[in-house]
Amino acid sequence: MAIKKEKEKVDNTGTKILELVDKLHEERKIAKDVIFKGIASAIQVAAERHFQVEEGVFVSIDEATGHIVAKYGDQELDPITLGRIAAQSAKQMIIQKIREAESDTVYNEFTGKKYELLVGTVTRVDAGTAIVSLGKSEALLPRSEQIPGETHHVGERVKAIVMEVRKQGNRVKIVLSRAHPEFVKALFEEEIPEIDERIIDIRAVAREAGYRSKVAVTSIDMKVDAVGACVGVRGSRIKNVIEELNGERIDIVRWNDALQVLIPNALQPAQISDVFTYPRLGRAIVLVTDDQLSLAIGRRGQNVRLASKLVGWDIEIMTHDELAESLERAERWFGQLPNASLELTNVLIEEGFLSYNDITCIDAAGLAEFSGLPEDQSDEVVMYAEEYADVMEQSVEDERRQAEEQARVDAEQAQADAEAQAAEGGEGAEGVATAETGEVAEGVEGAVSSDVGETSEVSEPEEPAIVSNSSEETETPAPAPSDADKPAE
Repeated sequence: MAIKKEKEKVDNTGTKILELVDKLHEERKIAKDVIFKGIASAIQVAAERHFQVEEGVFVSIDEATGHIVAKYGDQELDPITLGRIAAQSAKQMIIQKIREAESDTVYNEFTGKKYELLVGTVTRVDAGTAIVSLGKSEALLPRSEQIPGETHHVGERVKAIVMEVRKQGNRVKIVLSRAHPEFVKALFEEEIPEIDERIIDIRAVAREAGYRSKVAVTSIDMKVDAVGACVGVRGSRIKNVIEELNGERIDIVRWNDALQVLIPNALQPAQISDVFTYPRLGRAIVLVTDDQLSLAIGRRGQNVRLASKLVGWDIEIMTHDELAESLERAERWFGQLPNASLELTNVLIEEGFLSYNDITCIDAAGLAEFSGLPEDQSDEVVMYAEEYADVMEQSVEDERRQAEEQARVDAEQAQADAEAQAAEGGEGAEGVATAETGEVAEGVEGAVSSDVGETSEVSEPEEPAIVSNSSEETETPAPAPSDADKPAE
């Protein structure tokens, strides 16, 4: 009777295995072949332990009937014994294999969604980190990946992109982000149909989360204005993006493959006088007038910093006087290099090198390539620049301080001269002079106050939230400067 019951259990084992496989496949979305392999592997390990052998047990499962066949060498294991092993010893191993398979499924699913925009619900907040439910999976939205100043609460629906997916044992850690530049790109793709239709292409995004972003766009259809389409009628499209970013300012920049056009676009609203590019250093020197300097640099350097990220070049903003000073200083210091010559100085400046620090960015072979010096002499030049780079930088600081001190002395001398001239009047004219001096002083004081106010506004300009450079369509881009146009000449 006992043997009959055991046989019935064995007969039912196949049916139960098929039911288990179907259930796991439906609920956990795990492939059936993966589940069958996991169960077979678990039974194999358990059988080897039961028969006290390290290897040699072969297990197969008929995927149509669920029937288990196990052999040790040429000997087929007793089905009753095998059924007992499968039901008892292999239970935990099967669970582990299923968890591993489920982990792989989740990992593969979300790895394929990297930088994709998802919507989830905050289930709890732990020390600033929001735990977000994404259906059957949970993800983390760390404080560092949230927009500065925002807070999340339980039950809130949030939009974010998948930034990172990694395994931790049998668990999968999904990290979301709202601070990454790709989050802005994903929002644009959601709000602007032309981007999803591939009519408009987002070429680059530069972002300082919570403050400002620059988005470079282009259109493959000449009839579609890329900037205008992104802004929408009266800003209707870009408004939704800005609201999702909690008021973050967005500059929409018209992309151009020519750096002579793209860099001025990226630095808007500042007006640019000229652009000199130096591919060997990945540097662009941008010339502006004195009244555009603060606007081009931006508040705390933000405008030029974002423009540099957008175009992928190091952008240095200079006035004409600052460039002239840099060239004069470079000529003077380059004349002290080993194997110095006028030709070496000129070729360094033509390639965009203006300091010893610039020279340290290349090796001897790179310098020899364009300077005409032998590699051993080029090595001497690079080593000398590395040794005295700090000295040169200190010299620049000293010159700047001296210039500021001289300007202060000149201002004090001018004031003293004015007071001396006022004091030269006679007794009869003293009262009149005093009155006139008072009026002049009062006028000067008002002018100075006004100038200070204007300077403050320029240093921290209130730039528009949206920069549209659609007017450039009717302008002819300035040609890249020839060698004769570069500062060295």
